[in-house]
Amino acid sequence: MFPTQPDIHSKKAVTRRGFAVLIALLFLSASPALAADFQVVVHPTNANDALTRDQVERMFLKRLTKWDNGVVVSPVDQPQSSAPRVAFTKAVHRKTVGAVVSYWQQQIFAGRGIPPAEMANDAAVLAFVAANPGAIGYITGTATATGVKVVAIR
Repeated sequence: MFPTQPDIHSKKAVTRRGFAVLIALLFLSASPALAADFQVVVHPTNANDALTRDQVERMFLKRLTKWDNGVVVSPVDQPQSSAPRVAFTKAVHRKTVGAVVSYWQQQIFAGRGIPPAEMANDAAVLAFVAANPGAIGYITGTATATGVKVVAIR
């Protein structure tokens, strides 16, 4: 007697379903994890309680330069290798930190602008934002946001 071959079609179907479930779980779990990895903060007098992802991205790329009240936007970044910067860049810019750094290198070379100031850590970001009415920054998701206002990203 010859050995029977397994039913290839049913294994492919199981594999496809398993792959689809895995992709769905990764997609659904990615967004909440990113949002928990950082908090966007503004000066306490800022009227905004929420901003769109697009608004925040444009502020950090210096394409949106003024708040609704006319105050100049002053974005601040964290160090390139910091966990909040990696999470913020992935969620807001939908790129890697390296890609955003490359964008700024091109802007500098073309004479079109300079990147946001880079603060050393959460405490430095909080101090800068608390002292500057137009400031916007981000901190670690679990950090206590003292002296600033946390805004939601829609």
